[in-house]
Amino acid sequence: MVRVMSEVKTYRVKGVMPMGFLRSTFVKEVRALKPEHALEKIYSELGSRHKLKRKRIKILAIEEVSKEPLQET
Repeated sequence: MVRVMSEVKTYRVKGVMPMGFLRSTFVKEVRALKPEHALEKIYSELGSRHKLKRKRIKILAIEEVSKEPLQET
């Protein structure tokens, strides 16, 4: 039995979330195997940190980032 190791990639996720009466844009970079896993990580972090439901977070784009230092905003 041969196991194939998946490569962990860095994804940049852009979106919008409510902050009080305003909507705030965000850009986060996370490491994951697939874009779906990166999306789950974003929902988990923002939901935990800002007490947001998943349906309140709107994802605009998920893109793979080349192997350069991560940027947080």
